[in-house]
Amino acid sequence: MPRALSTEATIQWYPGHMARAMRRLEEDIRSIDVVVEVADARLPHGGRNPALERLAGKRPRLLVLSRAQLADPRATDRWLEHFATLGRPALALDAKERAGAAALRAGLEVLAEGLARRTARAIVLGIPNAGKSTAINALAGRKVARAEDRAGVTRARQWFRVGESLEIMDTAGILLPRIDTAEAQWKLALVGAVPRARFDAEDVVTRFHAWLVATHAAQSVPDLETFAQARGFVRRGTMADMHNAAWAYIKDWSAGRFGRMSLEEPPLRP
Repeated sequence: MPRALSTEATIQWYPGHMARAMRRLEEDIRSIDVVVEVADARLPHGGRNPALERLAGKRPRLLVLSRAQLADPRATDRWLEHFATLGRPALALDAKERAGAAALRAGLEVLAEGLARRTARAIVLGIPNAGKSTAINALAGRKVARAEDRAGVTRARQWFRVGESLEIMDTAGILLPRIDTAEAQWKLALVGAVPRARFDAEDVVTRFHAWLVATHAAQSVPDLETFAQARGFVRRGTMADMHNAAWAYIKDWSAGRFGRMSLEEPPLRP
């Protein structure tokens, strides 16, 4: 049965394949020159794993905010300004725009300049469903990595050659072993970072809409019950099928059918 979100207990989960991937990653990164970290533009802070930043060490790093076409563009601009003040190279990526792919390749080439190797080695890191494969395909200029809007598609490391002087390693997504708050979990679930079996879709949608009402005064996104009735999710007579409606709701949100939206803002400047 899916797990309902809890506001009282710390949520802990760490699938075996993620623990193994983390151990392997600690070994693989020793031969890496450049680190590309990918995070969903709708969740630029909560959608990142601090352990991956620790592993990167002092290597040149580029932060890629994927799915920029689904995020609030004003919020994304504020996040890019925030990362700039921290001295962290970052860019927003809309995989459907050639300019975004070109900027990603140029940014990576800048980081790889001056390396001793003739062929630079880059690694792409991120939590599950962050958009790593999409970023690799943008770098390659063609579909070389499998990309889907759900967690757990990439399980094993894969190498891809991009041009004559760059090799890229794709890795399995690694989520935080502890998710301390219910708000953090429903946001991760909403962007597809948490496997479906690990959460209750109705609870996620309910919490999302309550957050939206509290933080966005002017909004026209329906609650789950209104959505279910409008879309015709009915079991018997007039009883709404809230379970399937919730999954359809999450799918529509993920596809941007409720409009471009970001789930968090950067911290205010002092």
